[in-house]
Amino acid sequence: MLNFGPFKSLSTREFKQKKEEGYAIIDIQRAEEWEYYGIIEGSHKITFFDEFGEFDLESFMEAFTKVVTNNEQPFILVCAHANRTKTLGELMGAQLGYKNVYELDGGINWGWIDQGLETVR
Repeated sequence: MLNFGPFKSLSTREFKQKKEEGYAIIDIQRAEEWEYYGIIEGSHKITFFDEFGEFDLESFMEAFTKVVTNNEQPFILVCAHANRTKTLGELMGAQLGYKNVYELDGGINWGWIDQGLETVR
């Protein structure tokens, strides 16, 4: 596990363990990425960035807080390659006060699919 300060990056093995423990998985890919890559079974699809790199924090938080109901509840962020999750993980931990923020190292492409694991569409 790599510690980036306000959030931690999980290896595929660590991710699978946390998933088994019931951690919420928040997939922040865009709709066309969900279509292309699929999602990890059990993930909650809540897009954060649009195709221009813009985001609507209020809309994201409205959907997010239906899944993660308090700032102590652990959750794992997933995107295509773990670039956007780093940005959002920093925001969630450092600025919004969430205590247990994780990401899948390498994202769904390099941390899941490239490890021979399946996604669902």
